Amino acid sequence: MSVRLADVIDVLDAAYPPALAQDWDSVGLVCGDPSEPVETVTVAVDATEAVVADLPERSLLLAHHPLLLRGVDTVAADTAKGALLHRLIRRGSALFTAHTNADAAAPGVSDALAGALGLTVEDVLDPQSDGRRLDKWVLFVPDDAAVAVREAVFAAGAGRLGDYSHCCWSTGGTGQFLPRDGATPAIGRVGEIEHVTERRIEVIAPASRRADVLAALRAAHPYEEPAFDVFALAPLPSGTGLGRVCSLSEPEPLSAFVSRVAHRLPATTWGVRAAGDPEATVSRVAVCGGAGDSLLGAAVSAGVQVYLTADLRHHPADEHLRASDVALVDVAHWASEQPWCGQAADLLRRHFGGALEVRASAARTDPWNVEYA
Repeated sequence: MSVRLADVIDVLDAAYPPALAQDWDSVGLVCGDPSEPVETVTVAVDATEAVVADLPERSLLLAHHPLLLRGVDTVAADTAKGALLHRLIRRGSALFTAHTNADAAAPGVSDALAGALGLTVEDVLDPQSDGRRLDKWVLFVPDDAAVAVREAVFAAGAGRLGDYSHCCWSTGGTGQFLPRDGATPAIGRVGEIEHVTERRIEVIAPASRRADVLAALRAAHPYEEPAFDVFALAPLPSGTGLGRVCSLSEPEPLSAFVSRVAHRLPATTWGVRAAGDPEATVSRVAVCGGAGDSLLGAAVSAGVQVYLTADLRHHPADEHLRASDVALVDVAHWASEQPWCGQAADLLRRHFGGALEVRASAARTDPWNVEYA
């Protein structure tokens, strides 16, 4: 069975939805024809010359880091990045990027990092909402107009929950109002308090349909001044987001946890750096693959004893340690994300089986390569 590039992209987009990517990011297909067949997939953190040189023909290179993230006005073959793209295209190969969408996905980069360290994921460190902006409308309608008003707001986009439509809650009650001078009441007379048997109708609608629902309500409602409330609903957690909050199967000293990290992640010239009391007991850990100093505050709020991430800078680390007893473990950026290559490769193997050869690149793409003894 021939596997098209488009088939692989469908699987990757489902696992790492592009909508999860940060707005500054560049993810998806960089080069390649979706209609053409793919014979092998190689997963790497970076699209480097060594990684591309090792690709068979008609391959897909799935890279975590974007090759063309910053502003680019040429991919000429005499430029470093252009040369890589030309080599891929000449060999009938493609390049696809899953970056911050793979960071935020569940499972994603931080789940792979936690798995490599033998940690159990319990929660998302920095949750991302499901992206839906919803309103709850509460409408007050006289009994004899309730059906017409419900149908009008349904037609305008209200009352849809997943695969269901025409959803609402309705209960009876008594409305009261006093028409004053200048009013033209549909029920009652100016200057007299009126009591009307009414229905309270509650419906959900996308915030983007707010104007449509309001227009439909006003057109269908018999009152000159319909009574209604609109509440903007809080976004719901989606199970996705950056970083993970994890637990250890058995508590251990910080020094033992640091040793665990050093032995389970790929060795780099950066090594493993840690700050905190070596004898402090560790049972809960926050992790974030890649540069994670923006989540220092989230780690403190998560109630963990250690936060592990990459690229921690001097001043943010210093300020954090002055204000908190959450220990820090800092590893190389590449090392923190390299376990994801195996995760993504396993995802594709499970889906395509023997129809597609998939491998995690053995190339070390960490830019820091010189050690000083």
